[in-house]
Amino acid sequence: MTDTAFSSLALSEALRSNLDSLGYTAMTPIQQQSLPHVLAGRDLIAKAKTGSGKTAAFGLGVLEQLNLKDFACQALILCPTRELASQVAGEMRRLARPLPNVKILTLCGGTPIGPQIGSLEHGGHVVVGTPGRIEDHLRKQTLTLERLKVLVLDEADRMLDMGFYETIEGIIRMTPAKRQTLLFSATYPEGIKNLSASFQKNPLEVSVESNQSQSHIRQLFFAVPKPKHKQETLLKMLAKYEPDSCLIFARTKQGCAELAEELQSHGHSAIALHGDLDQKQRDLVLVRFSNRSARILVATDVAARGLDIDDLQAVINYDLPSDTDIYVHRIGRTGRAGKGGLAMSLLTEAEMHRFEELGHFLDQTLELTPVQSLPTDPPNGSKPGMVTLMLDEGRKNKLRPGDILGALTGDGGIPGHQVGKIDIFDFTAYVAIERQSAKEALRQLQAGKIKGRSIRVRRL
Repeated sequence: MTDTAFSSLALSEALRSNLDSLGYTAMTPIQQQSLPHVLAGRDLIAKAKTGSGKTAAFGLGVLEQLNLKDFACQALILCPTRELASQVAGEMRRLARPLPNVKILTLCGGTPIGPQIGSLEHGGHVVVGTPGRIEDHLRKQTLTLERLKVLVLDEADRMLDMGFYETIEGIIRMTPAKRQTLLFSATYPEGIKNLSASFQKNPLEVSVESNQSQSHIRQLFFAVPKPKHKQETLLKMLAKYEPDSCLIFARTKQGCAELAEELQSHGHSAIALHGDLDQKQRDLVLVRFSNRSARILVATDVAARGLDIDDLQAVINYDLPSDTDIYVHRIGRTGRAGKGGLAMSLLTEAEMHRFEELGHFLDQTLELTPVQSLPTDPPNGSKPGMVTLMLDEGRKNKLRPGDILGALTGDGGIPGHQVGKIDIFDFTAYVAIERQSAKEALRQLQAGKIKGRSIRVRRL
């Protein structure tokens, strides 16, 4: 299909006019390749990464099929993480804005199950959730899938990486045989092929190449003799290139935690993101990295999936992935929107064959950067420009960003331009403040009141 206009699709007028109001002017490549077939009811395997417009690619097809008079679950969208499920549900609600009384529920782990059971009692047309929590509801019979029309597996490769194959299998067995199954994945490993063969009917395969943006990304490779030399080389790389925001990939949860601690001991504002963190800890890590009060995030592939961080200056492969697709997916997080990006990788002698494989896969002549080009005695890292303050009230206490901003800037407070990102969760809120004004901002919030009451505030 060559037409990129949404008007070329068999979409209802309500959905189409809403796309105009949302600023959807033309289909992205994945929407162009997927949507006509999704709307025609075909099963689909689509290879596309986060940020490609894939939510609309399946979301519009889901919404077009709903019977709004039937409050049973008609579409189930499975996502690997709570963050991604939240993003997908938010986008689905935007796309569904013109549909009367449409109900979209989010069911994820890390939050109490009681309120979710209460929501399900009133029914819901679309359920977005993580496999473990969906399995819980099916077991408790608080969710039934007898009238399901569409099943979507979003970022299916990561769900398999996280060990959800059997859980997904069990969920699919609870769905009607006559259903549409849409499988979206950034990479296409063997597990995806097995999953598709088991549960899809004559699926159409579409793919959007993710290496189209690599021209904006400078790729550097540093050879080290043995794994034990990686840390000192990494410190030299950070000293030379000084990225304001840097995502470092390590292979294991333990490796992430240890590397973040090592970087901290050298004065770097580094934090770790891995599967052993509970949801509150995970939220805090993501808040601090996205609001620039921590410069370096050390993560595993599984933990980093679903993150959508704008303006990431550098990606570092501390441990090179074994899959070339995953390498491309990792480095695609820098150099977004045509900006210049930097991707750096550490290679041991045992990994040199992967370096050669990458060159063939990317159809590029890759060269090693001499380690001698890095500073021999790197200084300690500098502190980030922002500091995070935490408030012990949140959305459930009716706290809004404007309330926090007003309390900071009113009555002799700090200038508004010194206040950064504000994140509000159910029972906590976080605000980023320029470092030089952090003490004054903390004093301002502790001495004053927000919405007529004192709120406990502390610096993180």
